[in-house]
Parts: sequence; structure tokens; C-alpha cells
Amino acid sequence: MSQERKKVTDSARRVVVKVGSSVLTSSRGVDLGVINRLCDEISMLREQDRQVVIVSSGAIASGIRKVGLSEVPKTIPQKQAVAAVGQGSLIQAYEEAFSHYGLKVAQILLTSDDLTNRRRYLNARHTLQTLLDWGIIPVVNENDTVVVDEIKFGDNDNLSALIAQLTEADLLVALTDMDGLYDSDPRKHQEARIIPVVHRIDQQVEGFAGDQPGRLGTGGMVSKLMADKKVTAAGVPMIIGNGRKRYVLKQIFDGEEVGTLFLPAGRRLPSKKQWIAHTLKPQGEIILDGGATEALRSRGKSLLSTGIIGLRGEFEVGAPVRCLNSEEEVIGIGLVNYSADEIDKIKGVRSNRIEDILGYKHSDEVIHRDNFVLREAIALKGEHT
Repeated sequence: MSQERKKVTDSARRVVVKVGSSVLTSSRGVDLGVINRLCDEISMLREQDRQVVIVSSGAIASGIRKVGLSEVPKTIPQKQAVAAVGQGSLIQAYEEAFSHYGLKVAQILLTSDDLTNRRRYLNARHTLQTLLDWGIIPVVNENDTVVVDEIKFGDNDNLSALIAQLTEADLLVALTDMDGLYDSDPRKHQEARIIPVVHRIDQQVEGFAGDQPGRLGTGGMVSKLMADKKVTAAGVPMIIGNGRKRYVLKQIFDGEEVGTLFLPAGRRLPSKKQWIAHTLKPQGEIILDGGATEALRSRGKSLLSTGIIGLRGEFEVGAPVRCLNSEEEVIGIGLVNYSADEIDKIKGVRSNRIEDILGYKHSDEVIHRDNFVLREAIALKGEHT
């Protein structure tokens, strides 16, 4: 038994369990046997006085069978209609399964737009916290019935990472149809071995991930590594395990060498910085000189107008923007105190001249350090950290 793993699971009092479509569904729709088994295992976690949030896929896959379709619909209206049919069946299955253990569930349907708005983000956080305080198990899913590409999480791996941060979870467990992360694709290489622990996701680890989501799902191992980057950068460990195997959650929380454990990259980020880093989509870019780059990266300072040499994009006060060095490498993301038009007028000048130029001054800082997150704490898609 790994002491490293045992320490992670023993200290996990609040857990997010993500259940993928490949685990929950079969050719006949939602696999009630799997749901009943997982609910039995989750009830054991509740008996250990652990709080549990479920992020559940399966609405579209469930609806496909119920409507009588043979494959995933191609058009957005058809997908949304199928999700509307399937979501009811899915939450009903959870409700009935947990009722045998005297446990109640609550359905939470979200879009990315719900979490990019700070007020709605906090409202969602307070709602989830209240449900957990009441001993109720939230079952979270993306609101596929109304979501469009602009407000889509992408997949439930990404959603589960955001929920783990939103709820300040101690551990994220992602259940899939694979035993964990292998050093090569086990469907192609018989000698493939599971990697028990990952301390850092580098290019080699990313190379191990084969993006093969399957017929009913949308997220493969690459998607799970992106989710892992987000949670571990925020200080939350993650375990990938096989949800099709009986007692997988019991084995995980007994500290057994099951699946792959991804350890946090560092200390947990403050809640607001997690929101900035992993929920918001940058609306522009600010290019900095060497002095400003050093001040942000090494000295933890705020960004002043004097260190700005250029910008791109149209954005308003409070918008998230990327900060780049003079070689256009990403330094981090922050919330601006001035609009793009205002920054264009005050770039390169000292803070004491802002009011002379604009006729007013919102703040001495263009980005306050409390509203800035370094690149090292951000999972950037397509880049290696």
C-alpha cells in the first residue's frame, strides 16, 4: 500500500466523483446495475462522513435509447432534445438507487456561462455548499438542453475539474472504462502497464494518452489529462480509475494501488484565482516589457501602466486578459481595471499621469496582483507546463 496514496485518500473529506458515459451506459441505454453498484459504494463513503458530489455523464446516451435512435444525433436541436429526454431518466435512476440507503440527491444543471459570471459562480458555490451541509448528494451535469458552443464546458472531464475547484474538494475521482493511465495504448499494446502515480504532467505523460473517447462519450484520456492539469494546478489531487469494476471506490479509499493518482503541482490556489485561471476565457492580450514581466513573475507585484508596451483585442473593465512578455510568451491571466481603449492611451506612462491623460483614475494598477494568476497555475490547452 502506497503511503502517498493513503495520505491523499484518508484526508479527502469532500470528494467529487465523475462518472463517464462509457461507465454508465450500454447499448440498451443507462446501465441501472452500474448505477446501483456505484451508489452502494458512494453510500459507504457517506458512512465514513465524507461529502460527495457526483458529476454524471449519460443524459444524451440515455436519451438516445429512450427515443429509439441507433446513434448520436447530428444536429444541435436533436442532441438537445435527446438530452432533455435522457436527463430525467438519469436523475431518476440516481434518486431510486440512493433511496435504498436513505440518501437524497439534487440535480444541478450548469453551462459555462453560469460559472464565468462571478455572481452566478458564487451562487452555484453557495447552493452546492448548502446541499452538502444538508447531507444531500448533488448530481451535476452540463445543461445539454440549452447549451451552445459559446457556453459549453467541452466535456464533463472539464466540468468535473471546475466543480472540484468550485466546491473546494479534497479529491477528484474520474471513473472511466480504463484502469488508469497506461504507458502505451492497451488496446494496441499487450505489454502496456498502468502508471500508478504521476507527479507532473509533462510531454512524456501527455504522449501516453490516447484520445479514443468511444462511441457514446466525448472525452478520452487527453481530456482527462487537461482536467487533471486544472485541478492539480489548483492544489487538488485526482485519481483515474475503472468505474466498470466492482468495488473500485472502496479500493481507492482503502488506499489500494488502483488506477492512476495525479498529485498536486503545488499549494491550493485561492478560490478567486482558481476562477480566473480555469473558468474565464481571455478576451484580449497585453504585452509587457522586461521590468513588468519580472515584477509579475518573480516579485508578485501588480501590473502598472508604465510596463505595458502593447495590447490586442477589444475588452471592457473587469475582463480577463492574457499577459505576454516581449517575446509573446504567456505569463498569466488577470482581470483589468481599465478597458482596451483606456489602456491604449495610458500604456508606457506612470500611474501618477493616468488622471491627466484620461481625466479620471480607476486605480493605480492596470491589473491588481490579487486578480492575476501566473501561467504555471493555468492549464493551457495545447501547451506543456
